[in-house]
Amino acid sequence: MEYIAKSGSPAKQRTACIVLGVYESRKLSARARQVDQASDGTLAGFLRRGDMDGRAGQTLLLHHMPNLPAERVLLVGCGKEREFNEQRYVEINATAARLLDETGSTEMTTYLAELEIKGRDIAWKARQAVLATEAALYRFDELKSKPGGPRRPLRKVVFAVPKRSDIGAAEQAISQGKAISAGVAVAKNLGNLPGNICTPTYLTEAAQKLGEQYGIKITVLETADLENLGMGSFLSVARGSREPPKLIVLEYTQGRDSEPPIALVGKGITFDSGGISIKPAAQMDEMKFDMCGAASVLGAFKAVAELRLPLNLVGIVPSCENMPSGNANKPGDIVTSMSGQTIEVLNTDAEGRLILCDALTYAERFKPAAVVDIATLTGACVIALGAQATGLLSNHEGLARELLNAGKESYDRAWQLPLWQEYQKSLDSNFADIANIGGREAGTITAACFLSRFAKKFKWAHLDIAGTAWKGGKEKGATGRPVPLLTQFLIGRCQDKA
Repeated sequence: MEYIAKSGSPAKQRTACIVLGVYESRKLSARARQVDQASDGTLAGFLRRGDMDGRAGQTLLLHHMPNLPAERVLLVGCGKEREFNEQRYVEINATAARLLDETGSTEMTTYLAELEIKGRDIAWKARQAVLATEAALYRFDELKSKPGGPRRPLRKVVFAVPKRSDIGAAEQAISQGKAISAGVAVAKNLGNLPGNICTPTYLTEAAQKLGEQYGIKITVLETADLENLGMGSFLSVARGSREPPKLIVLEYTQGRDSEPPIALVGKGITFDSGGISIKPAAQMDEMKFDMCGAASVLGAFKAVAELRLPLNLVGIVPSCENMPSGNANKPGDIVTSMSGQTIEVLNTDAEGRLILCDALTYAERFKPAAVVDIATLTGACVIALGAQATGLLSNHEGLARELLNAGKESYDRAWQLPLWQEYQKSLDSNFADIANIGGREAGTITAACFLSRFAKKFKWAHLDIAGTAWKGGKEKGATGRPVPLLTQFLIGRCQDKA
């Protein structure tokens, strides 16, 4: 997709389609009023006749408007003007892109950036327009025998800005939007693949291709390497599967030599049956998404490399399957982690923390400035926060604030939960240093408490994406979150040191 920023009156645009907003009660936006005046009141006439009243989600596609060089005009309903917000802006951009892609408009010039959103500038609107457009047009049909798609898809988006002085900011935001969208697509594509294709070996190959494309150093640790490192916790999860485990390490070095890296650690369970503590059959197919943390790390590396951010970044992806077999973890087993801490496995379906704890210990060798792990870790997070917000817990308030602010800026939001010492006692074990689960209460928090015991030597934050990494039901598929949040966090780090 080609994106261009420009300024100019919509009444003079020679394009396949101009896109304009209409508020509820048939109120034309400022740019729509310009078009209405140029076309001798044609838009107002359609609204008076009841073709559209401006409710959110409504669309009206008009052809051959008088006195306009544009072939078509698309009106998009914005709802009540006083209630227009970020979410509505994202939705109407997606609606416009989807409709025009399906109706054969290969190009559009959108004036939706004129719509006022409190606290949001033209750069934010431009980036979100790109992200919304790319998300709306995303398809995953490569495994279908007859992939679908329009014959004349949308290929060019002209993003109209109010004045010429806005073009530079919009162009920079468009570049960021394209890079982040490319990273989101990587995460979506990997997440949507089935477990019989996207194995730990496949994830390794995907990382290696990324490394070859962008000059990122890739190191892959095999079973023997993990044994030599003493990663007994990670290996205990992998034992039940025929697929060999992999620890994938990515190193992007575009910062100063002496600059400590940021480390991203992504949970890469390519299929989670629950192991001996087996999951219910309903929706178990969605457990192919249990590697979305790993996918988001690869997606973030893609975005960072596209943007050529001047920083040092390490990615650590522990990857395996969690399967039941005669060799699998059993409830009551005790395993020894790389840190030397012993773990009583009370539930084999709490396996993500068992692979992440060894990956966090491995991260120590890079002497990181900060470590962020990303994992589809707990169903409790879905109950607490739903599909809207990623759960955030951290041992450092400054790092937590950075991530929360990055979520707000990228509109890929997170919500912080407490990591108080009082929660730690639920992980007490009579037989080992720590149990891998607590009680039923505060499941997201106690899972993070477990991880925190392996993150004492660095600033650390945990993102629980169990509710945000994919959608179920009719819209089933990976979302690519939290790639926008992670990328914005890293952009912010670069701006802080500039």
